[in-house]
Amino acid sequence: MGTEAGRIAAALACGAVFGLGLSISGMTDPAVVLGFLDVAGRWNPALAFVMAGALAAAFAGFRLARGRAAPLLATRFGWPTSNAIDARLIAGAALFGLGWGLAGYCPGPAVASLVAFAPGTLIFVAAMLAGMAAMRAWLKRAG
Repeated sequence: MGTEAGRIAAALACGAVFGLGLSISGMTDPAVVLGFLDVAGRWNPALAFVMAGALAAAFAGFRLARGRAAPLLATRFGWPTSNAIDARLIAGAALFGLGWGLAGYCPGPAVASLVAFAPGTLIFVAAMLAGMAAMRAWLKRAG
């Protein structure tokens, strides 16, 4: 297992590569994303190729990871413990899709776009963080 500084450096490097990939692919531009989602209008299929590439890379990565006893910088993997499809999962997915469709952002590209200081991005990220805090408080209260 690596040191804490090593894990932080690895996470920073992975985040930087991820953000760069989002920028290069156009996923940080809400107009490109909304064009992809507009299947009844002026549909732009370019992001389908981005998604296909991401799925291929993720598939290969998960196959490699499943063959290892532990990750490089941790003692164990944090695989999901549940595969239940319940109302909470469906509601969360619906809210995610609604936000993505209305704003053209999902959390990763929005955070990567913060470097531009665009007012729409700043408002989206602030609203996203407020929603996360509200959900955390609601879950804590619900027990």
